Amino acid sequence: MTNTTSSSASSTAPVLVLGGTGKTGRRVAAELTRRGHTARPASRRGDTRFDWSDPDTWEAAIDGARAVYLVDSETPEAPDQVRAFVRLAADQGVERLVLLSARVWEELDNGSREGLAVEDAVTGSGLAWTILRPAWFAQNFTEAPFVNTLLTAGELRLPTGEGREAFVDLDDLAEVAAVALTEDGHAGQKYVLSGPRALTFGEAVAEISAAAGRPLTFVALTDEEYLAEQKAAGVPQEMADLLLYLFQHIRADGSAAIGDGVRRALGREPRDFSVYTGGTDFSAPRA
Repeated sequence: MTNTTSSSASSTAPVLVLGGTGKTGRRVAAELTRRGHTARPASRRGDTRFDWSDPDTWEAAIDGARAVYLVDSETPEAPDQVRAFVRLAADQGVERLVLLSARVWEELDNGSREGLAVEDAVTGSGLAWTILRPAWFAQNFTEAPFVNTLLTAGELRLPTGEGREAFVDLDDLAEVAAVALTEDGHAGQKYVLSGPRALTFGEAVAEISAAAGRPLTFVALTDEEYLAEQKAAGVPQEMADLLLYLFQHIRADGSAAIGDGVRRALGREPRDFSVYTGGTDFSAPRA
């Protein structure tokens, strides 16, 4: 079911931004503010407290909000949590939900739909919804998860081989999220977000190295080498296996397709990877 949104969506009521201090949430909140809307960033340690594992924090965070930018817990409990949350949101008068998902879950779907269960919880909510399915973020190279290995150690070691990824700029994602949260015409849409060209991780690191003016290298690992390094670093086996699965997907060019979500949502082409490299200070690693 897809609801149409009411005129109250243009009111001054706040937009709740989950993960409001995180990589996407802080950019979405900033973009909402830039556009003249009231953003309410929420996180476990922010001014507005929200913790997926503590439902007692949910109601106060939602109170009075007209729309929610939804980032799930990325745990096995996420589908059940999101179902409970959207029921509460509907009861509290929320009109719109914009979910940060990932295009890889649909591409990897093998019929079990486990990766799409959170999406199903949102699309079955009865509220107006928009699903964002982004490619890997360009900013992953200079923020978590790759910042310490690339900018600090000068080397990125992954089992992606010559597989290509159409990295999306998070500024594009933030703009799409902001318009979907506050403007009509986006309800019921699933936006696949990417940049305008697909790069290997080696090509991406080479472009970052040129922009940074210092040597940064990419090393293609075998699956066995990657798992051994993750084990030595103390990464839990379940997490290492999941990451390897995602990297294998990239290696097989499963993520090379260019998405049309930015163009459909914003009426323009997405930012090129060179916009990211040209506008980033690579001398200051960030968490």
